[in-house]
Amino acid sequence: MVDVLRLRALDGHRLWVRFTDGSEGVRDFSDILAEGGPMVEPLKAPDYFARAFVEMGAPTWPNGFDVDPINLYMELRDAGALTRVAAE
Repeated sequence: MVDVLRLRALDGHRLWVRFTDGSEGVRDFSDILAEGGPMVEPLKAPDYFARAFVEMGAPTWPNGFDVDPINLYMELRDAGALTRVAAE
């Protein structure tokens, strides 16, 4: 099982995430925001998107929208978008 350990909002509705296994990557959420819906609508505002935080290992926003960390990990892994970082 892998969870998000840290995250940082980047420009263009992207999140940098570091997972508990020491890997990290960047996920562009533009596709999810383009789908729309009441939960993602607030995330379209860059200031609101930047309010992302980690709750119980998942990227989460103040309105309760969250992203499954395992699916996020597998998506980044399968896209070849994960890198390993040295232990801190």
